[in-house]
Amino acid sequence: MNRKLGYRDIHNLCKEHRIDNYRIGKDGLVSVNGDVYLHDKKLITIPINFKEVSGSFYCSDNQLISLKGCPKYIGEDFDCNSNSLISLEGCPETVEGSFNCSYNKLISLEHSPKNTLGLYCNNNKIRSFNHFPRKIEGDLNCSYNEISSFENCPEYIEGTLYCNGNKIANFDGLPEFFEQEIFLDDNPLEEIYLLFCDFRCIYWIREFGVIQGDEVVRDRLEEVYHTLGMDIPNNITLKEYILV
Repeated sequence: MNRKLGYRDIHNLCKEHRIDNYRIGKDGLVSVNGDVYLHDKKLITIPINFKEVSGSFYCSDNQLISLKGCPKYIGEDFDCNSNSLISLEGCPETVEGSFNCSYNKLISLEHSPKNTLGLYCNNNKIRSFNHFPRKIEGDLNCSYNEISSFENCPEYIEGTLYCNGNKIANFDGLPEFFEQEIFLDDNPLEEIYLLFCDFRCIYWIREFGVIQGDEVVRDRLEEVYHTLGMDIPNNITLKEYILV
């Protein structure tokens, strides 16, 4: 909201948007005990200035160009997917549940919360893992962006890592002992992972320095097979790398 609203204006907006169990502070900020549903209302901006929401906050499927007015604290999930956001400025500082900003026009996760239960930022234009939360206690879906490296990847990911449709060519940057399920469809790196289909290969591929730029060192690749107790295929052919 760009103009300062009076108590009656704020009260009417809460009723219009079917927000229950709310309290309007002296500063005009609204606190809600429960969920807020503002999805699919053709909104360009958040119509109310919120302080905190104990439940989930849904503002997806609108035409939002800004998150100004969002609560600083959300007790459960935050969902702003399918809008026209180019920045997360104004988004909540603390989200106790999952954070969903997929299907926007973001090039960065700057201003996102430091920790989330799960993070869904797929189908944007994000270029790197800079500004990602350091700890994700759930799934991370960063598919269909423009990420070219795992550098600055979150230090801890408890759930599955979905990284389809990016430009990643090596495992450098993943947590050292990464053991989660990972999806790499439509990345150069996919064909290396498919040689093993076993997350254990990630550690040893890095340990032995198998991938060197656009080259894969055959002797080192075979050493990974030996270490994992796997048979070496008779014919290894690669499309995205040069086998040397």
